[in-house]
Amino acid sequence: MRKNDLKYVIFKTAEGFFGLLADDKGLIRSTLPAPNFGTAKKYLLVGMFRGASEYKQMYPDIQKSIKSYYNGFYAELKKARFVLNWEELTDFSKKVLNVCKRIPPGQTLTYSQLAKKAGFPKAARAAGSVLAKNPLPLLVPCHRVIRSDGKIGNFSAAGGSRTKKRMIEFEKWIVIKAQRHK
Repeated sequence: MRKNDLKYVIFKTAEGFFGLLADDKGLIRSTLPAPNFGTAKKYLLVGMFRGASEYKQMYPDIQKSIKSYYNGFYAELKKARFVLNWEELTDFSKKVLNVCKRIPPGQTLTYSQLAKKAGFPKAARAAGSVLAKNPLPLLVPCHRVIRSDGKIGNFSAAGGSRTKKRMIEFEKWIVIKAQRHK
């Protein structure tokens, strides 16, 4: 599928096993925490037609930030050094995901607001479809996008809308906790 070598790392967080997949151009995919290493690996490598080598020292800054996040500490993942490899995505998808990537922890946007900020004011449903296929959950925080009526909306990760709501509430708690400690 890719000309470049694929590498992955799966590491334990307080919520389960989190995975990152990359080639030499950058991160391609991540998974939200899974109950065990095997499940995380299965979701991380689904659809990859070439083998991937495990590389435990891949993106140590991201690993540290993600572990901190799941331990309840404010961690701005965008400050960790990494490059995203989105060469297989459409321009529309890249624009939507780039806007989504900038939503701060503890805040949300509606699908409509996201589409408008991406330059496509009438494409809220299409933006939602892009988020449903987000290859980098948490790093591109699609869980921070909600319906215009204030309801949580769908979420393609395990646990669906319940997981999305829990993540939003968790982040609000982390932000409040961080502000108290300043």
